[in-house]
This record gives sequence, C-alpha cells and structure tokens, in this order.
Amino acid sequence: MSYNPDIDALRHLVAAVAPQLDQLFIVDNGSRLNVSSSINHGMCTEIIELGDNYGIARAQNIGIERARSTGSSFVLLLDQDSIPASDMVAKLLAAVLAKQEQGYQVACVGPHYTDSRQRDAAPFIRLEGLKLKRQICSASNTLVDVDFLIASGCLIPISTIDAVGMMVEDMFIDYVDIEWGLRAQQLGYRSYGVCAATMKHALGDESIAFGKRHVPVHSPLRHYYHIRNAIWLCRQKWIPSQWKFVLMWRVARQFAFFSLMTSPRLEHARMMALGLLHGVVNRMGRR
Repeated sequence: MSYNPDIDALRHLVAAVAPQLDQLFIVDNGSRLNVSSSINHGMCTEIIELGDNYGIARAQNIGIERARSTGSSFVLLLDQDSIPASDMVAKLLAAVLAKQEQGYQVACVGPHYTDSRQRDAAPFIRLEGLKLKRQICSASNTLVDVDFLIASGCLIPISTIDAVGMMVEDMFIDYVDIEWGLRAQQLGYRSYGVCAATMKHALGDESIAFGKRHVPVHSPLRHYYHIRNAIWLCRQKWIPSQWKFVLMWRVARQFAFFSLMTSPRLEHARMMALGLLHGVVNRMGRR
C-alpha cells in the first residue's frame, strides 16, 4: 500500500520484496505523483491506482481480493516505509506452516522490526491482566504468542481471511490491524511474532525522547484517527472488558502527552478532542 511515497524508498522496497513473492501488487491511494510511471513494472504483477485516498483498510482489502482472485494461499501486507530482510517471507511462511501442522488456527505471523530512530527493536505486544506486556525476542528461533501485529510485514493465510473477514474500511487508518487481530483472536485464531524474520520499519513521522524511550509522533490528523478509532473499538460488544480498559487508558495517556509535549499543541489537542467526539457518536470514515 502506498500514499505519496518517497519513490526511492518505494523502489528499494520493491527490489527487496519482489524476489520473495510469486506476485506483487502495489495499491496506491491517490498519490500526487504517478507511482505507476516511477516503478519497474517488471518487478510488479500489477500497480492498482485508486485515484483518491480511500484509506489503508480499503487499499488492503483491494490487494487481498486481487491476491485471492489469482488463487494465492497467503497474502503479505506491506507499508511503503518498510524494508524486509531477504529471507523474511521464507521465515514467516515456515512459521505459519509449522503452527498449522501442530493443529493451530493461525491468524497471522509478523517479523521482528527495528526503527533506526529508536534505541531498541520494537517489542511484540500481549495483554496480561490489565497491562500490555512488551515481549522481547530472547532468541532468533523464538515464536512469540501475541494479540495482534502491525499490518506491515504481516503474512496472513487467505483461509483465515475467509473465516475472520476483511479489514474494517470505515476505520480508514490506524487501529485497523489491532481490530482485525483482536477479532481473529475472539474467533479462536492465534497470531505470532517470528523473531527469526526481520524488517526495517519507520513508525510515525518523527520521534521524541521521553525518559529512556523514543515516542513515535504523528500529525494532528493521525492522532484524530488514533483517538476516534480507539473509542470506536471500545464500543464494540465483542471486545473483552480488559481491552476496553487498556484502550481507554491509552487514549487518556495519548491525549495528555501529545497535547503537552508536541507542537502544535493546541492543534493536537483540538484534533484529538474531535476524534473523541466522533468515536462516541460513531462518525467514521475519512476525516
């Protein structure tokens, strides 16, 4: 999926992932530049230009449907700001097949990713009680049981999508992967972080140091979607109460932090307040 990408970075991504796939579809969400004329078509099966920004969820669904129509058994989702290792897909596929052979219903598997702006590799996340446990890879051959994975780098069996359903397009962007992962979990499917599979990924527009951590920072508009979609997710009847508590606590922390610590503070606060309102009144879709 692409939207106003850095063309050199997108070319790098295509060159890195194309040799690992049987087919590669680029779904472009109405970029200002012509992505189709900028990419080597010999490395892509198809470039699907939507002509407008319909959100990441719809772009993902279009790519999934295209892969399904060609008889693919698995689909790999990637954002434009990710670079997979040369063996990432092979490691992910091996993990899926091993778990399926053991009798598990696999929702998805994803790589261990690093962001050059962060001090440490990003942890995998699992809810334990009322706390989100940050799970660090202890060994390269470890599979980590998680509640959800970020969409980029996520390998999903098409059979799982048939059972769980597609991405929720009304969410537009943000929390789309969390909602799908939790939905799959409620239906008995399990997601795994694969420590042997690695990827570089840029999370957020920038990051700011806060204590020992570097916090990803997005635009005020993205923070609107964060807050709105978290509130919307809390309103879904099937979401476990522990997750509702964690999401509400996360909303409160985000609101306080980004209103006080990031510029322009008033604009961040205004957009997050609007997101809160729209989440409560169920005003979804593109802002």
